Amino acid sequence: MSRLTHFVSVAMAWILGVIWFFPLIYAIWAAIHPPEFATKFSLFAPLTMQNFIEAWDQAPFLRYMINTIAITMLILAGQLVLCTLAAYALARMEFFGRGVIFALVLMQLMVVPEILIVENYQTLAGLNLIDTYWGVALPYFASAFGIFLLRQTFKTVPEDLENAAKIEGCSLLAIIWKVYVPLAKPTYLAFSLVSISYHWNNFLWPLVVTNTEKSRPLTVGMSIFGAPESGVDWSIISAGTLISVGPLLILFILFQRQFVQSFMQAGIK
Repeated sequence: MSRLTHFVSVAMAWILGVIWFFPLIYAIWAAIHPPEFATKFSLFAPLTMQNFIEAWDQAPFLRYMINTIAITMLILAGQLVLCTLAAYALARMEFFGRGVIFALVLMQLMVVPEILIVENYQTLAGLNLIDTYWGVALPYFASAFGIFLLRQTFKTVPEDLENAAKIEGCSLLAIIWKVYVPLAKPTYLAFSLVSISYHWNNFLWPLVVTNTEKSRPLTVGMSIFGAPESGVDWSIISAGTLISVGPLLILFILFQRQFVQSFMQAGIK
């Protein structure tokens, strides 16, 4: 019975994996073959890289890529700084209302970001930050998930290490930097991966707050590139899609072992 259960589990995992991977397989097939073979499978179909060249010429993918990297890194930097400070305060500092504040942080996890689009847009319009990197990034700086994850990690750090750092004359920021941050590296890496993958693929808020190519990320650029009024050529659209997701796929393939290890270590803590 146990062997049958194991076989069924493995078979279902493979089936689900193939189903999940099939759109990517099709995108790769359509991108490296002429348009007439986009919906027709043939072992003798000729290979071509022309679709990538045409996709690159039809849309400013380099600009979109720069915008996406800049926005993603700006969000990640802001999150790491703010989440670290907030997590330390909630984990180690005693002050009135700490439990209430932490409960409010947890409540933020239940709020769908799309609910705040109108308020966020009005606020950023008042600050004249529409169609800028800061306009896309600011609403995501205070990550409830990051604060929660780092707080739980910081609480596992022995207080003796902090006391030893105080005896050595370290300031509060030096204690956080030299004691807590090094011991939480797996958590930082796990959170960074989640943040980068989410904001690299984020679509709705950048669509609302960006108006021109100077700040438009890949996801919004791809929606315009693949719009029906632009003409539907599945081979070129597939090539553009691979250009968009390629960097993340390459990073995952190269560092998949480190990714898995970081998530496991963060989960154990």
